[in-house]
Amino acid sequence: MLKISARAGSFAALALAAVLAASPAASRDRLSPGAAAALGVLGGLAVGGAIAATQPPVYAAPAPVYVEREPVYVAPPPPVLVEHCFIERSSEYVPGWGWQRVRRRVCD
Repeated sequence: MLKISARAGSFAALALAAVLAASPAASRDRLSPGAAAALGVLGGLAVGGAIAATQPPVYAAPAPVYVEREPVYVAPPPPVLVEHCFIERSSEYVPGWGWQRVRRRVCD
């Protein structure tokens, strides 16, 4: 939505009233076509500047700031204990039963 201040609106209304109040013959007798075009361009620039001045300013982003963080102590990970296991196979004598194959897991 376009917002126009009271000053810019009253200026535009006065300019429009002045243009409409002049009779076509009087304006044709006083100015050449080139001068009339130049005045139209200058009037358009003035009204455009008044409208542009009423818009809120555009703010730029602030400059980046480098913040150095404090060093953080990170404890080393605990040692990993790896078990070396193997299966030991042997035969045992069970009284009343006989020889039986036995498997045992042995870890270092």
